Amino acid sequence: MYQTITIEFTGPVATVWLNRPAIHNAFNESMIAEVLHCFRQINAWNQVRAVVLRGSGKSFCAGADLNWMRGVAGYSYEQNLAESLQLSDCFHAIYTCNKPTIAFVHGAAIGGANGLLSACDFAYCDHETVFSLSEVKIGIIPACISPYVIKRVGEYNARELMLSGKRFYGSEAERVGLVNKSLDPEELPAYVQSVIDMLLTSGPKAMEHCKNLIHEVTNNLSLSQALEYTARMIADIRASSEGQEGMAAFLEKRKPNWILNE
Repeated sequence: MYQTITIEFTGPVATVWLNRPAIHNAFNESMIAEVLHCFRQINAWNQVRAVVLRGSGKSFCAGADLNWMRGVAGYSYEQNLAESLQLSDCFHAIYTCNKPTIAFVHGAAIGGANGLLSACDFAYCDHETVFSLSEVKIGIIPACISPYVIKRVGEYNARELMLSGKRFYGSEAERVGLVNKSLDPEELPAYVQSVIDMLLTSGPKAMEHCKNLIHEVTNNLSLSQALEYTARMIADIRASSEGQEGMAAFLEKRKPNWILNE
């Protein structure tokens, strides 16, 4: 179905692999379009309860494909705008995915790769991963990724990383909040799996509603608007079938029916 990415299913977990390992998963217009399509499709897959975004081979993603960049340099303004809007849509599709999303980062995360990982709910890397928001070094700016990077690291860390374009490693990525945690390379797979296992004990619809709640409160609602919105939301969830099952399971000291193999 896809040429630049692959999808692997392990039970209720979908792993989306960036799959151009020969060029460290550098993205072009085809990969952008395929990641966008994939994450929009995932929203409708009820069997999927968590999504992992990874890179095949030696790196998570080396940013934009140089051959694609050479072509873009000759585009008209209208062509540039159309491709930039698609890139923005790609990051937004990851950010608004209705399943929990986890970026598993290794090797390198350069330029736009930081938009991919920042748009995920969780991001984990190993200490040896090289990061850089390097756009300024070639006379451009990290525009489309900026909403998600700034949400993660805050204004002044963003100024440091974006204006300098410096290279840094996993431990500093954790310090500034670009990733949730940096670990030794051999510890990373087990740690990510422990996060997945934890997510699978949560109500699938509850997680979807929780993501919607966070999105609305942080992006769309004033505090006064949030008062009624949040009250109505919890009232609806308490009356839902999943809410009723979860509360009954808690009171009856049993596992809820969404926990697998119990």
